[in-house]
Amino acid sequence: MEVGAESRTKLIAAIALGVVAIALLGNWLLGSSGTPTTAATTPSPVVAPLQDELRAATPSHSAGHGKKTVTGPRSLDPTLRFAWLKSSEDTEYKGTGRNIFTAQMEIPTPIVNPATDKKRQGPEPPPAPPPPPPIDLKFFGFASRPGEPKKIFLSQGEDVFIATEGDIIDRRYKVLRIYPMSVEIEDVLNNNRQQIPLTQG
Repeated sequence: MEVGAESRTKLIAAIALGVVAIALLGNWLLGSSGTPTTAATTPSPVVAPLQDELRAATPSHSAGHGKKTVTGPRSLDPTLRFAWLKSSEDTEYKGTGRNIFTAQMEIPTPIVNPATDKKRQGPEPPPAPPPPPPIDLKFFGFASRPGEPKKIFLSQGEDVFIATEGDIIDRRYKVLRIYPMSVEIEDVLNNNRQQIPLTQG
């Protein structure tokens, strides 16, 4: 009799443990899906658009701008909201006045490298030769005697020269022509001719 009673208690304990295990497993499976809790709070798909349209029908003015903004939370519901579309169509864009199709910055002028610019224009022509130095002789008088060639008096600084036509003065200046009021002198070194007027005193 003791053996039968012992096996009976074991059987009852095993059944009780099995019922508890099934209850725990069912509770765990139902608790992980989370459908019962969300189903109670989520409005039906027909009621949600009506509630959103009622919220959109009462516009609120944002501070400082005077623009109508639609209040109410944005949900992930894919239902088309006509009130939101209407409010976005009525919104006027007022920018800062900047035209995005025109350049607002000043484009700097490119800096030209003189070396490359000269290469484009070709070689620079050689500089013109400097003008010959002026003849610094002064014609201050002449003397003429019958039968003798006319002589002139020329000075350079403190030096005085007496010459006739064809003479070379100071190993550089040749007297070409003698006129009554001037004399024509040639600088032999620079091939330069100059008329020197008669100076009084």
